[in-house]
Amino acid sequence: MSLRWLGASFAAVALLGVLSACSATDTTSSSASPSSSSTSAAEDSTACPSSAVAPGQEGADATEGEGAPEGAPEGEGEMPELVGATTIAPSDNSTSTILEGTGPSIECGQVDLTTETDVQYDETDDGRALRFDIQVPETDGTKPLVVYLTGGGFQSDNKSGNLDQRTYVAEQGFVVASIEYSTISDGATYQDTVADVKSAIRYLRAHASEYSIDPDQVAVWGQSAGGYLAAMTGATNGLEEFEGTGNPGQDSTVQAVVDEFGPSNFAELAADYDTAMQDAMYAPGSFLAQYSIGTDTTESVLDNPDAVAAADPSTYVTSSGPAYAFYHGTADNLVSPSQTLLVHDAVQAAGGDSTRYVVQDGGHGDLSVLDDPTAATQWDSQEVVGTIVSFLQENLS
Repeated sequence: MSLRWLGASFAAVALLGVLSACSATDTTSSSASPSSSSTSAAEDSTACPSSAVAPGQEGADATEGEGAPEGAPEGEGEMPELVGATTIAPSDNSTSTILEGTGPSIECGQVDLTTETDVQYDETDDGRALRFDIQVPETDGTKPLVVYLTGGGFQSDNKSGNLDQRTYVAEQGFVVASIEYSTISDGATYQDTVADVKSAIRYLRAHASEYSIDPDQVAVWGQSAGGYLAAMTGATNGLEEFEGTGNPGQDSTVQAVVDEFGPSNFAELAADYDTAMQDAMYAPGSFLAQYSIGTDTTESVLDNPDAVAAADPSTYVTSSGPAYAFYHGTADNLVSPSQTLLVHDAVQAAGGDSTRYVVQDGGHGDLSVLDDPTAATQWDSQEVVGTIVSFLQENLS
């Protein structure tokens, strides 16, 4: 894994699930061969496996005491300070369901899974392999597919994140594939990344028999930046301008979307926050501007409303789109809680199917690598993850 110093202009990248000014992308050899393994169910439920990195922190080198990876430029191994809002205005939760996130955590070990890692489905324009890890329940018959999209501030795409929740969902009877995708570091904008997600869906549909997938039942699920990509993928079902060219010959539409604390309108991403946070977020040439306007832009997202609207999933939602489930914590100081509300309201206004859950006092996923060992507790609770599973079961046959 290599780390790249992104400079002071990217300090606000922490808002979307990575450490400020720091990005890590697992590019371990684009020619790596896929590997397969099987996990056996224990007699009793056990704690779900931990990720190599914490969910929402996929851009960070979180291994305590190791410093910079071999080959990293001098000075890149230090952990930068997390940038977050100091005040959060409450948003309207009148159309949302409140969850406490208390009670027991999810447990795994009841269903055998076959896992295959590092399967290449496509590549970026500059030749970086795009791969996925896939977990398949060892049960009879075909299963619905859930494509998981990691967080990483649109600058990293480490597919190993959130292993505990992915494993739990797979054990409930879903094939779960966690994918890599192109990022700002690859020169990509949102259009490129959404096209990558659709390419992965087409690849997996083409290989449905290999992985016991029901090709008619597909969902996308993401956290933080991945939540945004999940919403954009679902909202743009069938729109040619987002299809790309990877893995032609298959359908890329999805039947369900799970968006956990993802952004939506980049010009309002800090709307619930203090002025200092807004200034960092809306700075000219920020990562938000690069991802929505173009990687060489010097504009602010506030200067280009047309580009911001074109990058907003709310622009594309319809009454005939997939079912949506949105999640946000009231204490999220990295992505304004009102961001998921904007898309939720847009889907409902269009006559579509949307449910929004608000986790009381919940933050931005798992920040345990930043010395908050309780940060993931609510998001890993049976109450919260159980609603995700129920939503998937209701909307995927």
